[in-house]
Amino acid sequence: MPDIHPTAIVHPGAVLGEDCTVGPYAIIGPHVVLGPGCRIHPHAIVEGHTTMGSSNEVFPFACIGSKTQDLKHKGGVAFVRIGDHNVFRESCTVHAATAEGDSTVVGSHNTLLATTHVAHDCHLGSHIIMSNLASLAGHVVVEDHAVLGGMAAVHQFVRIGTHSMVGGCSKVVQDIPPFMIVDGNPAETRFINKVGLERRGVPADSIHALAKAHKILFRSALNLADALARLESEFPGIPEVQHLAAFARSSQRGLTK
Repeated sequence: MPDIHPTAIVHPGAVLGEDCTVGPYAIIGPHVVLGPGCRIHPHAIVEGHTTMGSSNEVFPFACIGSKTQDLKHKGGVAFVRIGDHNVFRESCTVHAATAEGDSTVVGSHNTLLATTHVAHDCHLGSHIIMSNLASLAGHVVVEDHAVLGGMAAVHQFVRIGTHSMVGGCSKVVQDIPPFMIVDGNPAETRFINKVGLERRGVPADSIHALAKAHKILFRSALNLADALARLESEFPGIPEVQHLAAFARSSQRGLTK
């Protein structure tokens, strides 16, 4: 059975899985579904049409599932869908999508630190870290294992590539290439995320190839089309480089250089 503090407000329509804990003065809305083992700390709010998987933890004053801030919102039912083993620290906010039937999505094993913000229609993968005050505008896509430094601000419709790292206080207005470190205002691509890749067990050959790919893509005089063609021809057996090239080819906002 869930462990619900007497001062908490849990709507009768909410569905709470086994071993859920709801702390003092927390609020759980009528359309919320919590998987087993979720822990909702005191004064936290989970509302809207929000579904969480198992073992998520929501800290005080976080607000998950609130209505979008998008002024285009015209009513209707929109969703927040969250996986397993996520941590939402103090005053973190995750908003529902804007259009009828759409969803804001957060994967699994993510850590969103205090006062981070995930806006409407964002799609987050898994194993992502957002440091304090990092903010995502609407429709941002964040791939697995990305790290956002404190107070990083990300423009709407930007994509943040896998295993990338965004420096603190960075202003991000274009796509962040996978496997790279970006920093600055506006953000610039500095080098590959070598330490992060090593820690996650990426093979040395792949890291070496990514370092060469960085020079070709960001430090050579080649235009983007020629640089990508060179990456695809010179590193056909390196999946990380091929992913980098595919990501760049599909960019709508352009790459952060």
